[in-house]
Amino acid sequence: MINTLRDINVSGKRVLVRVDFNVPVDKKGIITEDDRIRRAIPTIRYLLERNCRVILMSHFGRPKGSVIETLRMDGIAERLSRLLNQKVTKLDDCIGTEVMTAASRMQDGEILLLENLRFYVEEESNSEDFSRQLASLAEIYVNDAFGVSHRDHASVAGVPEYLPSCAGLLLEKEIRVLRNIMKEPQRPFVAILGGAKVSDKIKLIEKLLDKVDMILIGGAMAFTLLKAEGFEVGRSRIEVGFVKEAKRLLSDKIVLPIDVACAEDFSEGARSKMVFLKDMGVGFGLDIGPQTVSLFKDYLSKAKTVVWNGPMGVFEFDNFADGTLEIAKHISGLKATTIIGGGDTIAASRKAGVAGKFSHVSTGGGAMLKFLEGGRFPGIDALIRKS
Repeated sequence: MINTLRDINVSGKRVLVRVDFNVPVDKKGIITEDDRIRRAIPTIRYLLERNCRVILMSHFGRPKGSVIETLRMDGIAERLSRLLNQKVTKLDDCIGTEVMTAASRMQDGEILLLENLRFYVEEESNSEDFSRQLASLAEIYVNDAFGVSHRDHASVAGVPEYLPSCAGLLLEKEIRVLRNIMKEPQRPFVAILGGAKVSDKIKLIEKLLDKVDMILIGGAMAFTLLKAEGFEVGRSRIEVGFVKEAKRLLSDKIVLPIDVACAEDFSEGARSKMVFLKDMGVGFGLDIGPQTVSLFKDYLSKAKTVVWNGPMGVFEFDNFADGTLEIAKHISGLKATTIIGGGDTIAASRKAGVAGKFSHVSTGGGAMLKFLEGGRFPGIDALIRKS
C-alpha cells in the first residue's frame, strides 16, 4: 500500500516535490519537447489549489557532480512559468543557507524550482546529509518522478526517510496502470519489443514469457535472437556474447522478423532492398520488412492489451522508418489497452503523427521496463515504508 496526495492533508504546507524535468534540448539548449514538464502539472495544480508552497526539484542531464552552465534549470523554469501562467522562481542552488531562506519566506501558492540536483555527487550516492538538507526545506515530500523511482538517489529514496511522504498524481497513475496490466491483463496480451540490445531486455523477456500470450521482437535486438535460431544475419548488429543466452529465451511465444530492409552500409542514404532472411548476404538489416509488418499487425489486431517498448528499426533514418511508423499507427488505432514507453518509442509515435493516441504513455522508459520485469524500486519502497 502506498500513500497518495489524497491520503495526506497538504493544505497550506511547504511541499517538496520530486519531478522529472529531464527534457531533451537542442545544441543551443532550447527545449525540444516538454511532455515531462506538462505531465507534472496536475500534481502542481493540485497543490496550488490547496494553498501549498510548492518546492520543485529535478535532475537535468548528466553533470556528474559538476556545475555545467548549459545544464542549469533556468530554461525549464521559464517553460513551466508559461505553461502554468504563473511565476516560477528558480534558485541558483538546491541546498544551503540561501535556499533555506528562500523556502522559509515563501507565501501560499508560490513555486520555487531548485537548481539541478546532479550538480552534487551526493544526489546519486544517496548521501544522508544531502537528503536531510533537502528534506529540511519542507514539511511534506511528494514523489511524482516515476522515471527515476528505480534509482537509489537522495531525492528519491533518501528524503522520504525524513518527511511525511506520498506519491504524486503521475506516479500514482504509472504504478496503477503497469501493476494492473501485469496482474489482470485483458487477453490476448501482446508485448512488442525493439531497440538495440537484447541484453537490456533479457530479464524483461523472461518475466513476460510467463505473463503474455505473444512477444513480437524487432529492431537490432532481433538479430541476436535470429542468430541464436541459426540464421545468417550479414553485418547486422548482434551481441555475440549473448547469443547463447538468447537461444535459451526462444519459445513459441516469441515472433521474430521474417524479412528486413537490407542496406549496403549503415547510413541514412544507403541503398537498400527488402529481402527474406535467407537472402541477406553481407548487408545490414536496418528495418523490419513489409511481410513482418503484416505478420506483427495480425497478432496485434487480435490483442486486448498491448505493451510496446523500442523501435523496429533505425527510424531516425527516414529510409528505414517505415516498419516502426506502421506499427505505431496500427497500435494507436487498436480497440485495446495500449501502453508505450521509452524515449525512442515516444519519438517514433510523434514521427508517425499518433502521439497521445494510446491508453497510457509512460514517462520512464527504463523505469517501465524495470517495473514490468519486477525489479527493485527504491523510491516506491520508501513511500511504502512511510505509508
